[in-house]
Amino acid sequence: MTTIREARPSDRAAVRNVIDGADLELDSDRLGAALTAGEVLVATGDETGQPLGALVLDGDRVVAVAVRRRRRGQGIGTALVEAAAERRDRLLAEFDPPVRPFWASLGFRIATAADGRLHGVR
Repeated sequence: MTTIREARPSDRAAVRNVIDGADLELDSDRLGAALTAGEVLVATGDETGQPLGALVLDGDRVVAVAVRRRRRGQGIGTALVEAAAERRDRLLAEFDPPVRPFWASLGFRIATAADGRLHGVR
């Protein structure tokens, strides 16, 4: 069973590891600010409480969502986005075309930007 909770400062290294493992870029200062502001959610699934996935917000913008490779396809990313949606009136996301099906399945309205990236609103 996956549990979603607000990240603690002690989760910083594990969150960084999950984000780096997904090849996402997230400045260390930005991660620190998001942790301090309570804008980082983590998904845990076992007794250790170690993050299996993480979502970083900046207001209503999803800055990053990532799940450990061996845990992908198990609904963890979906659970993180749904938990973020419960905390915000709307969510914005910018992402690359290969992950469009993920965002579309979550009800995001998607448009293509001039740079080829996609923008989603829910």
